[in-house]
Amino acid sequence: MTLEKPANPRDVTDSPEETAWLERTWHSPGGLLGWFTHVNQRMIGKRFIITAFIFFLLAGILGILIRLQLAGPEQQLLGPELYNQFFTMHGTVMMFFFAIPVMEGFAIYFVPLMIGTRDMAFPRLNAFGYYVYLIGGIVLFGSLLLSMAPNAGWFNYVPLSSKLYSPGYGVDIWTTMITFIEVSALTAAVELIVTTLRMRAPGMSLNRMPLFVWAALVMSFMIVFAMPAVIVSSTLLILDRLVETQFFIVEGGGEPLLWQHLFWYFGHPEVYIILVPALGMISTIIITFTRRPIYGYTALVLSVVAIGFVSFGLWVHHMFTTGLPQLGMSFFTAASATIAIPSGVQIFCWIASLWGAKIRFATPMLWVLGFFAIFVIGGLTGVMVASIPFDTQVHDTFFLVAHFHYVLIGGAVFPLIGATYYWWPKITGRMMSEAAGKWSFWLAFIGFNVTFFPMHQLGLEGMPRRIYTYVEEMGWGDLNLLATIGSLVLATGFGVTLINAIWSVFRGQRAEPNPWGAPTLEWAADSPPASYNFRHIPVVHSRWPLWDWERDRERAVVTGLRNDRREVVLTSILDAKPVGVQVLPAPTIWPFVSAVAASLGFIGIIFHPIFFAIAFFLVAFTLVAWFWPRRPWRND
Repeated sequence: MTLEKPANPRDVTDSPEETAWLERTWHSPGGLLGWFTHVNQRMIGKRFIITAFIFFLLAGILGILIRLQLAGPEQQLLGPELYNQFFTMHGTVMMFFFAIPVMEGFAIYFVPLMIGTRDMAFPRLNAFGYYVYLIGGIVLFGSLLLSMAPNAGWFNYVPLSSKLYSPGYGVDIWTTMITFIEVSALTAAVELIVTTLRMRAPGMSLNRMPLFVWAALVMSFMIVFAMPAVIVSSTLLILDRLVETQFFIVEGGGEPLLWQHLFWYFGHPEVYIILVPALGMISTIIITFTRRPIYGYTALVLSVVAIGFVSFGLWVHHMFTTGLPQLGMSFFTAASATIAIPSGVQIFCWIASLWGAKIRFATPMLWVLGFFAIFVIGGLTGVMVASIPFDTQVHDTFFLVAHFHYVLIGGAVFPLIGATYYWWPKITGRMMSEAAGKWSFWLAFIGFNVTFFPMHQLGLEGMPRRIYTYVEEMGWGDLNLLATIGSLVLATGFGVTLINAIWSVFRGQRAEPNPWGAPTLEWAADSPPASYNFRHIPVVHSRWPLWDWERDRERAVVTGLRNDRREVVLTSILDAKPVGVQVLPAPTIWPFVSAVAASLGFIGIIFHPIFFAIAFFLVAFTLVAWFWPRRPWRND
């Protein structure tokens, strides 16, 4: 392995024979059976993204039905039981099956491209995580079709979720599937951490990493530390329900508030797990559409890291009305206000980057500007509910529904849609329609504010959340009708993007190699990228390698990697100096089989604990086959 500086790096590997060898070595098998053997990072990332958006669509439909039920007083569209199932499924799917997986999907797809490597560190583990996620989502939605869906809310508070108050299998399905899919989240997080720290292109030191890569790295560490809490809480609850332990049951010496502590220790960092990668997307888009380096790179990185740390000290602000000691709660008030500081640093750095720049107002940039307006409102109301007296007044009202959606949709979904338009040419090789993109943005922006801004007033007027109807005398009908109309406009805006995406795949204009003029390495690969991402691993000399290449500065690539096996370069953590070569495993069906075996255990335990023991031995067998040693150059 050597570093070379050719006149044109593309010429080093453009020989048909060498390219054919790379294609043969890195190819993914075709056919239906071959689909289950794929381990390529782009294919797995794309599956995460597409599956998450399908869940987003289904949860959005449930949200529309909820809004139609609340459009007027004493509506009869949904009964109380079905409303509770829809409400629980809407929140659960949006939080667990859309928001985190879609962010991980973008990270899985783009982090290897942005750091200049050919795949993830553990490709088979990557595929296993996707199948776990897919099976969990299918089972959860299957419960809705079978009228067995959970109905205790996406937060699943005890004792409401105990066997006494929630008989049937709904809560059991919720607890087991949440535990199951968090395994998927943890596998993706481990993948991203190892890939980012040890597989960056030579020269890409930590202070040269793209900001989206930094955001994905912080998100991954947050998942590793936050997810075990919800896994523990859901496991304890399923034990209470299935084998009659007493962890949350007062009569047996348990503590119901233990559930809230465990759940929100995960639940509040989760909001920032969703937000942090969106911050990286925003920085990436601003850099490209201002055509200038970001202002305050170091401050932006440190603020993302600070958000990751501080977010673990906020969970009790969800529990201000539970009777905890006032002195203890005051510390969480301070922490809840403190997290606004690194968030503000991000905003001010972006404003400084935009100030005086010749901004290109393409569709991705519009979604970013929409984020500014919406997220600032969500942040301000967040500071308000961090105050114990105010939170006591608006707790469990529609004010918190408004705040929550302003933070999550404005803070995560708007940047996510902008990033989808931005990276769509890279994923598909086609451009989305700019005209349709602008229509989509304005419909979504107007529809969102018409939907959720009136909910602030509804909350101040005392309308509680999580109710399926209300009487006319309360005077909430007009604002609820307005919010329902807004939700239809919002859905139309997102629908335009969906139609735009489908249309562009078949009829969209073919994209140029770097249509936006971006500076990061993913745009140095083909569009869509080849199975091996890069013909030769590039060598990086700055934060903006493609802009350097445009100015005809010296380029260098890594040579000497074998083409007959899946070799990637390993580099040092701090300075990204080459330290070795790693051979990655070939496609195999065993991650899929292992995921199916694990799912049998998690699904079966709902009905009898013996299924867990059976699945243990099945998974052990699949892991033996998975890791059975093979010669590294074989690709079967």
